Amino acid sequence: MPETISLTIDKLGAQGDGIGEYEGLPVYVPLTLPGELVTVNIVEKKRGGLNAQLVSVDQPSASRREPECKHFGSCGGCQLQQLDTEYYQQWIRDRAGLALSQHGFEDVTILEPFFASAASRRRAAFKIHKGGSGTVLGFNAKNSHQIINLSECPVTSNSIMQITPALKSVLNKILPPRSVATVHCTAASNGLDILVESNLKLDLQSRELLAEFATTHDIASLHWQEDGLMDPVAIRREPVMDFAKVKVPLPPASFIQVSEACEREMVTHVVEACKGYHRVADLFCGIGTFSFPLARDHQLLAVEGAQSAIQSLELARNSSTAQGARLKKIITKHRDLFRRPLSSGELAGFEAVVIDPPRAGAQAQMIELASSTVKRIVSVSCNPNTFARDARILVDGGYSLDSVLPVDQFLWSSHLELVGVFTRL
Repeated sequence: MPETISLTIDKLGAQGDGIGEYEGLPVYVPLTLPGELVTVNIVEKKRGGLNAQLVSVDQPSASRREPECKHFGSCGGCQLQQLDTEYYQQWIRDRAGLALSQHGFEDVTILEPFFASAASRRRAAFKIHKGGSGTVLGFNAKNSHQIINLSECPVTSNSIMQITPALKSVLNKILPPRSVATVHCTAASNGLDILVESNLKLDLQSRELLAEFATTHDIASLHWQEDGLMDPVAIRREPVMDFAKVKVPLPPASFIQVSEACEREMVTHVVEACKGYHRVADLFCGIGTFSFPLARDHQLLAVEGAQSAIQSLELARNSSTAQGARLKKIITKHRDLFRRPLSSGELAGFEAVVIDPPRAGAQAQMIELASSTVKRIVSVSCNPNTFARDARILVDGGYSLDSVLPVDQFLWSSHLELVGVFTRL
C-alpha cells in the first residue's frame, strides 16, 4: 500500500509540480499550488526526492481556480490549468528567471511575456488505440501509455478538434483490433495536413475510405506512414505556410511554431533585433519561419539539417510568391549543425546570426559562435535550461545578453519559448 501523508506545498517546480518536504526530502505533487495543505500518496521513492499522487486539497490556495477542461488531471497535456491567470503569468516570468539564474544570470532584462490564447494550438499529435471496448483518440496520461479519450481540448484549435470525431470513426474501420497509431494534425494556411503513423499496410478498401474522408472534410493532404515509408493517400492541394507573404510548402508533420500569434511576435522580435545588420545567417532555419521575413531587408544564409525542410524552403525561394515579395538573396545550405557546426571562420562576414535549435540546444554551434566576429546573435529556444546553458557560452565568449523575451506557446504547460538578444562587446 502507498504511504499517505499530509504536507504543505512550498513552491512550484520548473515542470509545474508543487514541491513540499517530508523527512528532509522534496516531495513532487502535480496539480497543487504553493501554500496549500494537501493529502498525498507517495508513489515512488527515488534518489533525491519523492513522487506523490494528490489525494485531496485540504486547504486550497486563493490562487486556485476551476480548470477549463474536464480532462484536466487525467490528460498529461496541461499541468497548470488550476492556476488563476495572475499567478500563472507570474510563474511564467519566474520560470524564465530561474533558468537564467542557475547559469549565473541575475540581472538580465526579462521583457513582458507574450501569451498564446486558448484554442490557438495548430499542431497536435494524437494517439489512437483500438481495443476490445472501442476506439479511443487523445493524448497520453501523464507518465503513462494510457490514452485519454478526448471530447474537448481548450488549447487545440477548433479546426483540428472538430475533425477528431470523424477521424476516429474512419480509423476505427481501418485499424485492426489491439492496434495503436499516432495521428499528426497540422493546421496549414490552406487546410489540414494529416499524417497517420501505423504498422498497418493499407489495402485498397482502407485507401478508399481515407480518400472519401479527406474529400468529405476538405482535408488538404493525408499521408499514411508504415515502417518509415510515406504513402500519399489523398493530396487534394499542397499544404502551405505563409511566411512574409511567401507560400512555403509544408512537408507532412513538419515543425512549425505551434501558435500563429506567438510566431508573429517572435518574428517581429527577431527582425527588429537584426535591423542595421546586412548579412544574416539563419541556423536551424526549418522551412523558413524567420528566413523569409528576414530576407525582406537582409542577404541571408539559411542552414538546416532536415532535407525535406530545406527543399521546401528552396521551392518557396524560387516561387512566384517570393518574387512578388521582392526578397533579397537567400542562399541555402543542407547541413547537420549538431555534427558539423558552422565554424567561426565560416561565420566571418556575417554580421548577425539567428539560431533556433531543438530542445537539446546547440552547444557545439554556440562554441563556434562564441569565438566568431558576429556582432548580433538572436537565440530562439523552446527549452529555458538549454537556452541558459548556451547563453553562458556566448557571454563567456565576449557577448552581452541584452534581453530575453518569454513566449508562452503551450498554454497551461511548463513548456516555454525564450528569444534572447546578444551583442558582442
